[in-house]
Amino acid sequence: MTVAQKLFRFIFLFLALMLAIGAGVYAWGYSQFHQPGPLKSAKTIIVPRGAGVEQIASLLKNSGIIVSPLVFTVGVRLQRISKGLQAGEFQFSAKMSARDVAAHLRSGKTVVRRVTIPEGLSTAEILTLLHRTEGLAGGVLKLMPIAEGTLLPETYHFSYGDSRESIIRRMRKNMSTTLNRLWPGREDGLPIQSQQEALILASIVEKETALAPERAKIAGVFINRLRKKMPLQSDPTVLYAVTQGQRTLDRPLSRADLAFESPYNTYLHKKLPPGPICNPGEASLRAVLNPEKTDALYFVADGKGGHAFARTLKEHNRNVARWRKWQRNQKIKN
Repeated sequence: MTVAQKLFRFIFLFLALMLAIGAGVYAWGYSQFHQPGPLKSAKTIIVPRGAGVEQIASLLKNSGIIVSPLVFTVGVRLQRISKGLQAGEFQFSAKMSARDVAAHLRSGKTVVRRVTIPEGLSTAEILTLLHRTEGLAGGVLKLMPIAEGTLLPETYHFSYGDSRESIIRRMRKNMSTTLNRLWPGREDGLPIQSQQEALILASIVEKETALAPERAKIAGVFINRLRKKMPLQSDPTVLYAVTQGQRTLDRPLSRADLAFESPYNTYLHKKLPPGPICNPGEASLRAVLNPEKTDALYFVADGKGGHAFARTLKEHNRNVARWRKWQRNQKIKN
């Protein structure tokens, strides 16, 4: 055997060995990429924006989701999906393979968070709630001013990193859409001339009762008073006049409050306030546009969580006396 033949044989055997080793490594890596991962139970992590595949692999390893950052990195590069991995908050199932982890990151199916905005909050209170909601980005100061009553309360879903501004935009759009949808179905002959007036009255109804069955009847009382040119005499409007929805009042309303000069004070002014006093929900909007038929002109708390309604002032005064007696009894008990 000549020297050239020996050299050729050596090179052939060397290449064959390298090929065998490469095939073995590939088989091992393929197995590692597809086999179940080390995670024992579901886990949620946040992949930061701008993270590269190596940084993501390291994060997954440190979180106990994958075994080998190298296997993950090589695997996603061979699949040519490294640039398709998404940022955000992801939940990974137990025993998820590196391949499935990569596919999940590529899908962009982030964890869905939610924030519930209760009916009847002022705009200032809603902004405070959003400021305290974890997972949302951006400040709230730049969102001001936001007109009272323009945000529809409901549960809003979002992903980690969504902006507070985006939630506000959705709330505004939903309020506008809801008003536009409900307005054509309003009862004929209402003393309400515009969607804005309906919104104002709905905000008052929202603050007067938390009981769903009462909304339409309380709306009916206010409609009756508007028709008779009577002042609404709603305590929540006075509360808003005093606080402008910026703070809570840690005391009962006083006689001085009832005499506080403000266009929002419906004890002093017979017409609707110039604007809403809170952000009402759809149920209160429906109640105002289709109020219950009633001959009642007055209502007062009944001590049971609801209200006692009356047609005449004399009857109303008796209900007020019962309410005050209940309040005195509660003070004695406490």
